[in-house]
Amino acid sequence: MTTLSLHALRKTYPGAGHAAVHGLDLTAASGSLTALLGPSGCGKTTTMKLIAGLIAPDAGEVRLDTGPITHLPPEQRGVTMVFQNPLLFPHLTIAQNIGFGLRMRGLPPARIADSVAAMLSRVRLDGLGDRRPAALSGGQQQRAALARALVLHPRVLLLDEPLSNLDPGLRDEMRQLIRGLQLETGITTIVVTHDQAEAVALADRIALMLDGHLAQHGPPEDLYRRPASLAVARFFGGVNFLPGRSEGGVFRSALGTLTLPPGMPEGDGILTLRPEALRLGPGPNARMARVDAVTFLGTQTRISLTVEGCALQALTTPDLATALAAGTSLAVSLPPEALWLLPPE
Repeated sequence: MTTLSLHALRKTYPGAGHAAVHGLDLTAASGSLTALLGPSGCGKTTTMKLIAGLIAPDAGEVRLDTGPITHLPPEQRGVTMVFQNPLLFPHLTIAQNIGFGLRMRGLPPARIADSVAAMLSRVRLDGLGDRRPAALSGGQQQRAALARALVLHPRVLLLDEPLSNLDPGLRDEMRQLIRGLQLETGITTIVVTHDQAEAVALADRIALMLDGHLAQHGPPEDLYRRPASLAVARFFGGVNFLPGRSEGGVFRSALGTLTLPPGMPEGDGILTLRPEALRLGPGPNARMARVDAVTFLGTQTRISLTVEGCALQALTTPDLATALAAGTSLAVSLPPEALWLLPPE
């Protein structure tokens, strides 16, 4: 069991106008699964390569437990990385691919065979060890790549967009497999993804990167319900934002005076409410609203509203929205416990 910590990591590529990773501090607790989340170009893969030792930082340090590993070559770090593409050796069988690292370590053939057989079973590839990679589906190849990494018993496992090349059905299956194996082995794991839903389903904690910086790090629920900034709120689907001022337990804005939950800071800020938390019908902080549009999204329906001149959105189940149409008026409520105050821009 190993704690991974990054301290003031910085990396700028030659000719780049700004740092790919800038002053990154991050700790992944021993035995945890952390999702390194963010849009393309935010520094996620660069961070993974810095941890793995595939590139060197301009400044900062990578540590496993209390020991720095920044000076060590990749093969001595105890860190294994699985890339977006499986990168299996096409001329080797699946069993030979999985056992390749063990052979490089000089383990006896009998021990390698036992370890490979156990790993094939773990990743649900029983009976496929004698096949070449080209004979396997994309999902099976990704499982083989995962097995090749896990058989080495790394101190830290890095997965770079492991599900992005899979169709939705296989993606869900692979997600469950990764989480199950991680819980079973207890290996400290970092998964890079750009998909919020994937990060929430997989991870104990999410580290959101924006423009090379760590924007927020915490349990998935915190990033949804208690975002640290307007940028974080927007990344996680926030659309309802009201500038105003918090004072004496209430928030004054274009919607008038709204009751806040206890503990909100005082001063200027931006009030946010997730669209699924806005309630149709009377209740706390009730206001009259006009329906501007009703959009069916499958499992949810989006209601676009104008409330006292402010545009808000609600998400509800389709059955609750069947009677609504553009031009309808109704009461909506903003539950105090669902309100969250962001710092002003």
